[in-house]
Amino acid sequence: MSRETAMKPIMSGRGLTKRYGRVTAMDGADFDLFPGEILAVIGDNGAGKSTLVKALCGAVQIDEGEIRLDGEPVRFTSPMDARDAGIETVYQNLALSPALSIADNMFLGREIYKEGIAGSLFRMLDKKQMRDFARQKLTELGLMTVQSITQAVETLSGGQRQGVAVARAAAFATRFVIMDEPTAALGVKESRRVLELIQDVKARGMPIVLISHNMPHVFEVADRIHIHRLSRRHAVIRPQDFSMSDAVAIMTGAMEPPREIALPEGAVLQ
Repeated sequence: MSRETAMKPIMSGRGLTKRYGRVTAMDGADFDLFPGEILAVIGDNGAGKSTLVKALCGAVQIDEGEIRLDGEPVRFTSPMDARDAGIETVYQNLALSPALSIADNMFLGREIYKEGIAGSLFRMLDKKQMRDFARQKLTELGLMTVQSITQAVETLSGGQRQGVAVARAAAFATRFVIMDEPTAALGVKESRRVLELIQDVKARGMPIVLISHNMPHVFEVADRIHIHRLSRRHAVIRPQDFSMSDAVAIMTGAMEPPREIALPEGAVLQ
């Protein structure tokens, strides 16, 4: 396969560095996300994985290095810049407003206004269009177990709230979705549903960056695993090539990482 026809990363980072005073949270880290894959990012507490992901979604600005989106250099100054570029994030705290309805939460920060003077001058929301769109997206992901699209988010279970956050990200993302600990604080049954949702989103061709401490979940859904250690990329492995205990050993430094970065079939690094 020629380099021109080879699969190239959707997003890549090279030499990413972030300092907070004398503390270096990220020290020359690299990153690659390829089309159609679930890339899990794992690392010990304090390894810098959260800083890496925040840099990718614009929540922090890097001091050194380069981030490329579809091969073009980008520099996000805020999460809104990343969102405008088609990158959606499901945060650990879900970033949902409990008192608002499901439909209102789906359109939080991107409300649809009525046409004509009602929308342009009086800023009246097109509630029907927003409800119809929200209902369609929840139905596509098999989440219409809620009683009504107009019920407040605070009346939902933890798994249903996570489902709303995932549906919102999947509905508006055009490049990829970042999911930060999506199964944290959920029960076994609700965690199972969220993992199925992640697979559903991937099946639609949407790449996913999954940050998780839950090794069984990572090994179940991930295509590749990015192991972060000592503020940089330590290794990238395939779940089928290593055991969970191997991954933990590489992550903690008890085992030497493989020399080669695991890539999807037909992919090349830029």
